[in-house]
Amino acid sequence: MLKLVGSTPSPYVRRIRVWLDDIDYEFVELDIYSESGRTALQNYNPAMKIPMLLDDEQPVYDSRVIFRYLSEKLDRPALTIAQENQLTLIDAAVDAHIILLISARSGIDTEQDMLLCNLQRNRLAQTLPVLSDWVAEGIFSQWEYPAICLFSMLDWVSFRELLDLSAWPQLQAFHNAQLARPQVQATDPR
Repeated sequence: MLKLVGSTPSPYVRRIRVWLDDIDYEFVELDIYSESGRTALQNYNPAMKIPMLLDDEQPVYDSRVIFRYLSEKLDRPALTIAQENQLTLIDAAVDAHIILLISARSGIDTEQDMLLCNLQRNRLAQTLPVLSDWVAEGIFSQWEYPAICLFSMLDWVSFRELLDLSAWPQLQAFHNAQLARPQVQATDPR
């Protein structure tokens, strides 16, 4: 039996959960910011990151590795290089938002002129326009893993109030168009 370990709000966990909509698996939900959740996570993954997958005795760390592992196991198509590049930009935007969120929760003024924050804001200034253009070009028109990843990121930044999607009409329209999907609703962290 597959066991997926993670938190409900995580965009990296959610992308796997949405993608696995027709597969039977156990979801182990952790509050990774609580002491007990961190202890449990340490027992599952020495990198202390989510998601992680346990397939019988085989641990698999990181959402991209989990996707590749399950694609092979379930005989689903691998990603193309173009799709891998799409994920790289989506992941860069997710990571930048996560770093800014954790920095703010740690008491750092993320609006200050500070290398860590400047790098994240610059990364977002570079990736968001490209993602928006790709949506306009129809690159994410099929509900495949890259589109699921983009949706998971957009929904998470909206949920965490990290990005005003109205400033990005293409991204907002893409996000809104996915909200009625049953697996999107079933994994909604709100």
